[in-house]
Amino acid sequence: MNTGRRPKTRLGSLLAALAITGASLLLGLPAHADEPSAGASAAPKENPRVDLILDVSGSMNIADIQGKSRISVAQNSLNEVIDALPGETDFGIRTLGATYPGNDKTAGCQDTKQLFPVGKTNKVEAKTAVATLRPTGWTPIGLALRGAAQDLGKGDATRRIVLITDGEDDCAPPDPCDVARELAAQGIHLVVDTLGLAHDDKTTQQLICIANATGGSFTDVRTPQQLTDKVKQLVDQSNDTYTINPVRTTGTDKCESAPVLTPGVYSDREKFSEHRVYKVPVKSGQELRASVSVGLDRAMARDYGVLLQATSATGQELVRGTDAGSTRTDVISTGLRWSTDDSKGYVTASPTTSAKDKDKPDTTVCLVVSNSLAPQAGVHTDPGMPLELTVDLASASPAPEGAAMGLGRGWILLLTLTLAGLFSGLVAGWIARWRIAVWREN
Repeated sequence: MNTGRRPKTRLGSLLAALAITGASLLLGLPAHADEPSAGASAAPKENPRVDLILDVSGSMNIADIQGKSRISVAQNSLNEVIDALPGETDFGIRTLGATYPGNDKTAGCQDTKQLFPVGKTNKVEAKTAVATLRPTGWTPIGLALRGAAQDLGKGDATRRIVLITDGEDDCAPPDPCDVARELAAQGIHLVVDTLGLAHDDKTTQQLICIANATGGSFTDVRTPQQLTDKVKQLVDQSNDTYTINPVRTTGTDKCESAPVLTPGVYSDREKFSEHRVYKVPVKSGQELRASVSVGLDRAMARDYGVLLQATSATGQELVRGTDAGSTRTDVISTGLRWSTDDSKGYVTASPTTSAKDKDKPDTTVCLVVSNSLAPQAGVHTDPGMPLELTVDLASASPAPEGAAMGLGRGWILLLTLTLAGLFSGLVAGWIARWRIAVWREN
């Protein structure tokens, strides 16, 4: 039995090896993958920072989450979150409505304070502070958001506010949606995620508005476990900070007035069906590599796409990259490559730049980001969706050996692949006949 299986195994291995070898010889494929760029290994400069805002207003006493009060569910969830905190996360807690028990609205609407400072967490002290909370007062969400932004401080890494509440702000002004937009407009890499413990339409719409304004998420909490799992997830996401912090930029609608970008990572915001343009100077012998990711931080209408184009200063398209989707996703991305030495998109230049090439003026390439996105009914359109653009300039890659014959271009590539398949088929047929002959002899 075993002697019948081994030739089959050898045959499969031999065919695979011959096919790969034949294709490699004919196509001139490289024997190894491209090496990563030197700048890709930079480490984050800052620890992830998270500030959790907990609503401790009077309505948190209501017992409607599987028979438990809203405040007890929140406290138990926070205990589990604190126990599971990653060691590198700077974590803090701010309250609203926790200290003023009176009926003076002016005083009650100032009731927000830092319960536990953002930093390295003493878990015993943090859980003890949470256990002392008793539902008391009003709901100044807007003021608490401003306070949390101050708690987190300034920096380049993305920081996160997690808001847990059971009602809408009853202290405006400031309106919490306006505060969220104000924070987003400052370009301080601040994301606000909201979790609602009550399910009325006004509260839900306000929490969605806050989250959308900063590129965060909204969760309608129905069970204690859902609250615990979601907060843990958000804290874990804060660890995915940028290894290269994006530089804030603002694209324009025309290439002439567009900002000039050098290799790096950039952040911007793009509205629905908008065009954002940026300029990149490319030297002779260089290859431009660019990619764009747009965060779909709100509900989209079906059938959408994002387009990244490289054009000349006069508007002639050089190359494009597209990505499309039809359902709700988190991010949609695309990219492109273009070399100054081949306007049709084929890269044929030598990796080195000659002396005469150094004297050639830079080519101005306009990167155009556009989208065919549309919001679902009732979704806010401002601010624009978060956009991240990566730009790199590398030595133009040499063409494979045989480029002079046109290898790799159009029908010749198809012919080469056909010959490789024919070669593999002939070898397979010869081996099959040999096996049959051996079998008959035995």
